[in-house]
Amino acid sequence: MFLMMLFFHLVLSTAFLFFLLFTDGPFTGTPPTYGYDADRAEEQRRHHDILPYIDDSPSSSPHLSSKSPLSMFMQTELDLEKGLEMRKRVLSGILASEETYLSHLEALLLPMKPLKAAATTSQPVLTVQQIETIFFKVPELYEIHKEFYDSLLPRVQQWSHHQRVGDLFQKQASQLGVYRAFVDNYELAVETAEKCCQANTQFAEISESLKVRSTKECKDLTAKYSLETLLYKPVDRVTRSTLVLHDLLKHTPSSHPDYPLLQDALRISQNFLSSINEESTPRRQSMTVKKGENRQLLKDGFMVELVEGARKLRHVFLFTDLLLCAKLKKQIGGKSQQYDSKWYIPLSDLTFQTAEDSEPLPIPQVPDEELDAIKIKISSLRSDIQRERRANKGSKVMERLKKKLSEQESLLLLNSPNMPLRVHNRNGKSYMFLISSDYERAEWKEVIREQQKKCFKTFSLTSMELQMLTNSCLKLQTVHQLPLTVNKEEDESTGLYGFLNVIVHSASGLKQSLNLYCTLEVDSFGIFVNKAKTRVYRYTTEPKWNEEFEIELEGSQTLRLLCYEKSYNKAKMNKEDGESTDRIMGKGRIALDPQMLQGKDWQRTVIPVNGIEVKISMKFTSREFSLKRMPSRKPMGVFGVNLSTVTKLERSKVPYIVRQCLEEIERRGMEEVGIYRVSGVATDIQALKTAFDTNNKDVSVMMSEMDVNAIAGTLKLYFRELPEPLFTDELYPNFAGGIALSDSVAKESCMLNLLLSLPEPNLVTFLFLLDHLKRVAEKESVNKMSLHNLATVFGPTLLRPSEKDSKIPTNPTQPITMGDSWSLEVMSQVQVLLYFLQLETIPTPDSKRQSILFSTEV
Repeated sequence: MFLMMLFFHLVLSTAFLFFLLFTDGPFTGTPPTYGYDADRAEEQRRHHDILPYIDDSPSSSPHLSSKSPLSMFMQTELDLEKGLEMRKRVLSGILASEETYLSHLEALLLPMKPLKAAATTSQPVLTVQQIETIFFKVPELYEIHKEFYDSLLPRVQQWSHHQRVGDLFQKQASQLGVYRAFVDNYELAVETAEKCCQANTQFAEISESLKVRSTKECKDLTAKYSLETLLYKPVDRVTRSTLVLHDLLKHTPSSHPDYPLLQDALRISQNFLSSINEESTPRRQSMTVKKGENRQLLKDGFMVELVEGARKLRHVFLFTDLLLCAKLKKQIGGKSQQYDSKWYIPLSDLTFQTAEDSEPLPIPQVPDEELDAIKIKISSLRSDIQRERRANKGSKVMERLKKKLSEQESLLLLNSPNMPLRVHNRNGKSYMFLISSDYERAEWKEVIREQQKKCFKTFSLTSMELQMLTNSCLKLQTVHQLPLTVNKEEDESTGLYGFLNVIVHSASGLKQSLNLYCTLEVDSFGIFVNKAKTRVYRYTTEPKWNEEFEIELEGSQTLRLLCYEKSYNKAKMNKEDGESTDRIMGKGRIALDPQMLQGKDWQRTVIPVNGIEVKISMKFTSREFSLKRMPSRKPMGVFGVNLSTVTKLERSKVPYIVRQCLEEIERRGMEEVGIYRVSGVATDIQALKTAFDTNNKDVSVMMSEMDVNAIAGTLKLYFRELPEPLFTDELYPNFAGGIALSDSVAKESCMLNLLLSLPEPNLVTFLFLLDHLKRVAEKESVNKMSLHNLATVFGPTLLRPSEKDSKIPTNPTQPITMGDSWSLEVMSQVQVLLYFLQLETIPTPDSKRQSILFSTEV
């Protein structure tokens, strides 16, 4: 008996030790919840010098406090098991990447042997010296990676959690000297290849169409790459070396034998990369100007310029002493790319704002419907390309589809940005760019202003100097292609489709007390959109928001975060180019890695933001799981209960929750920027959900104290959790078919008849919501929510069918690649709602129309 008690005591002690060790690490399962005291919060709002009360202690979370030490020990073991499983997934991804990289190196080596053989004949294509310069160290790189791949493959195939791979990564890191030699020779190799192409048409043809075999899954498919593109692959590869090791280390327990080996490999890679950045990059990205000075390229990228009311695609280059705007010429007859200079401004003469240009300039807006039509075409073309790829059909069809896709994606990138960035030459003209968000605008302004501190002399370039500078852009550019799907590798992710839950925990590193808040952006179709905003945390150096947001992803690959200092002093407001009056303190970004996010656990991470560190947690739910409507099983409550049941119990035609939410939003949310689009705090939404479900009498008081975006989020959640959509499962296919009719008279007749066929509670609730949404759109100039924006938000929420009626299979094997099919269905739902929003009047029976007016009688 004594021995049993001693053993149990040892188990508890060990479990408690594990609890202490792992409490501050990444957590899984449900995230911590934080206490909310409404009275205390209201008191603190009145006294801005007092910090808001948010309890961040572990004991405030029932998910932590309710667990025993023994259960924590078991949970830790489970977490360890999951981490080791992720380790295998990361290694499988590395193997797939290595296979693709080897195919690129093989394509480079393919012409080298015949070129060498021809070099000793009477009619050589290239000299031996030229061949050795262009293909310098490529065979050695191939051998290194072939040996690494051949050694790693069997270990992953014969996988166990005790399997060791660290020695392979350590050996590969020790061979980075070969990359050093390649990188040092890279500029000369590209220059030599370019000269040889100009001098020899046969080599020019070879270098423009090097064939790269596809991966094992698509053996018969090949893709064509230029020699210059393939020569850049090793340069790009070496810059990603540390990212691979970071991922692997993250999922390798510190007790694993591989851990010290991977740490050593990471140290070697980081030191090597640092030396490359310090020594090679400036040398490759600089050119000599008058008096032996060095002009270096600091930043470049594609931007949209507004020229006499028309949008023009430009490539902008920021050098150490000037800003150059260039246009990429069309390639004719297989010639290499060329730039045409449009204008330049010396940094010493550049300003962002002048007194006469303080008034905002009109920006020609492309209607949302047109942008939506482009997105539909893009989604359809992507689906066609996927189908062709799976069917292994001829490359001609694929090339034609890719060309159409490139045209549509370019059109979307050209017409989407609407945020102005104006630059002025003190001695002359002003120019306006259109960009997608505060992030890009801040990025360009920061680099320019920092460099302006070092530039004092004004100058002008001769036409010859300008031509030489423009010609140099081809070699110096760091952004080579537009962010289009067709420009990506086949093995690259097309992005995530579904919902991303993000908790913004806290920030550290502030040097003075500030009023700080954060916004979150994600990309969709290559354009970044603001999705969420935290509340302002006042007068502190360590804000602790602990706010959760649910963000919808549509092919998203990146999450961006911006920190703002809230401005309360109207006298100091500077509305430059329509910028927010609040000051951007910093910005950061994180890649949305499908491998990292494919589990159901929360992933905790830190985003560096210009000296500030913001702690966040993320959890991803793919669309096929997030968009399930569940049958009603609740005996009482509001959420997840049939609409007809709720209205009968309440003796009303419109559910109480809908009336209350809309009333509060109309009272104080009609001018809120992004109302219904910007996410509310998830904890507030859950608190309101519970209050409505339990018929809490204080729900109206709670709503008056909460951010209006949380109320909007509660309303959307209610409609999303209905067991059956507002437009019903039965009628959904008919609505989808009716909206596709081309004859306007037939469409109107069909759509109105379908609408009037809805059950009375559904119809009356929809008409009540419809009137409200139209009133929201009337304030579009302030809240930035057009009818189309509102249809985009509410369309899927009101029409999305139950799982059995969706066109998407319940258990897709590749959820991410199905995004375009989802997009087409979602866009159809948006079009249905938009149709009704755009109708001036909807002829409905008087009895139903009158019952909208807050009637509580059946």
